[in-house]
Amino acid sequence: MKKLESREDIEHLINSFYAKVVKDEVIGFFFNDVAKVDWDKHLPKMYAFWESVLFGQMTYKGNPMGAHFPINEIQAIEQKHFDRWLHLWTTTIEENFKGENADTAIYKAENIARLMAFKMDLARRL
Repeated sequence: MKKLESREDIEHLINSFYAKVVKDEVIGFFFNDVAKVDWDKHLPKMYAFWESVLFGQMTYKGNPMGAHFPINEIQAIEQKHFDRWLHLWTTTIEENFKGENADTAIYKAENIARLMAFKMDLARRL
């Protein structure tokens, strides 16, 4: 198993992850039906986001929270959805990578999922 250490590795991780997401019975509909994701635009943003998170490359320009609030207004993104996202992410990493950056990618995703779940729930209650 290889270490997660390059932009190419991130692209492989993201592509493998979203291949699972789009077919997933728990969260796939958010991407396919609710957000109707344009993958040609979304995937490069995700490559840049994780390259920034893991390698400190400031290639990502965007607002992850701001992108999710409109989706949450159409269809509530609940804890179970974040749990599933995190499960798919962790499984994809563990199937493909090992080492410190792989562990960091899981840790950072856990924090992202926790924060986003909290903020989405708060937004629904306001």
